Amino acid sequence: MNKFNSTIAIALLALSFTACKKNTDEPIVVVPPSDGNTLTLNGLIGAELGSAAGNSVYVDFSTDKQTAIERDSWDLGFYSGTDFKVILNSTNGASAVVTDKTDLNAVTATGFDSSVLKVGQGSGNFSIVDDGREANILNKTAIATISATDAENKVYIVNRKGGSANVLANDELYKIRVIRKGNGYTLQYAKLTETTFKTLDITKNTEANFQFASLVKGTAVTAEPAKASWDIVWGYSMYWTSTFPYAFSDLVFINSLGGTTASAFSTSKKSYAAFTESDLSSVTFSSSRDVIGANWRLTQPVTTNGITTPIGVKSDIFFLVKDASGNIYKLKFNSFISNDGGTRGKPVIEYKLVKKG
Repeated sequence: MNKFNSTIAIALLALSFTACKKNTDEPIVVVPPSDGNTLTLNGLIGAELGSAAGNSVYVDFSTDKQTAIERDSWDLGFYSGTDFKVILNSTNGASAVVTDKTDLNAVTATGFDSSVLKVGQGSGNFSIVDDGREANILNKTAIATISATDAENKVYIVNRKGGSANVLANDELYKIRVIRKGNGYTLQYAKLTETTFKTLDITKNTEANFQFASLVKGTAVTAEPAKASWDIVWGYSMYWTSTFPYAFSDLVFINSLGGTTASAFSTSKKSYAAFTESDLSSVTFSSSRDVIGANWRLTQPVTTNGITTPIGVKSDIFFLVKDASGNIYKLKFNSFISNDGGTRGKPVIEYKLVKKG
């Protein structure tokens, strides 16, 4: 009987080894990058104006995937890289002012002038927003780098939803303080009028640029695809015009923190259709997040040397985008407003693989 059991055990072990060996020998399937596509970006949530579309739309060219994220779904982004940085939700026109206190309960609405949080439409300054003029979003953030010394991390008052020189009522403003916790963060938060605060621990994730939190929900939320899964994002955001912060729509930023670079290309040199891999030698790629920005469209007609360019997508420019895997795509915008046959809030983009990484 023992001999029989031993024989069965040896047979099962052999079968298990064979199965494991077979699985090990199976080839790894590598999905090739998309050759290109045309997408209508889903910027609208409902009946909101297209100029204030409720979604930010992330696009990954190599997989032909777009991901729409509601702009109002998050408030703070916690950097997952080596530094300890916190960003405001610029897509919601957020602003923040620092106090001289480290105790949230010591910060109240008494005597607070909420107008200092106004930004946009000529109001505000770049110290209370994440500076849109910077090539890297982390270069000048409204919230200072989170110090390893707790006593150096001050309380901030946050207007989570602004951008048009509007500020929420005091009982909708938040006071926050962020400190380090190991290789992560602890967020202390409360409404400005509250006398006690809550905490939320945030752990860094190396597969993401940021981890996000909602002050309203009091939870971590997903507000961006993994950093290897998007190339550009379209939407409304705090940016700048002239010398002051300004929020507007149809801004396109590249995933510079995730390794994406891009370049603008004039059709006077070569048309979008005719551009091929052999033309890449004349292209210089940039890691500035706003390489594309608002440079692809006009919301007012422009007259230069007697020639008027109408409202709509610009026909004299397209872009080259290199993802973190080295795939290079040419990108153009086909429409974004009724003047060019499109729908505001649902721009149409077209892209084509020029060189495989």
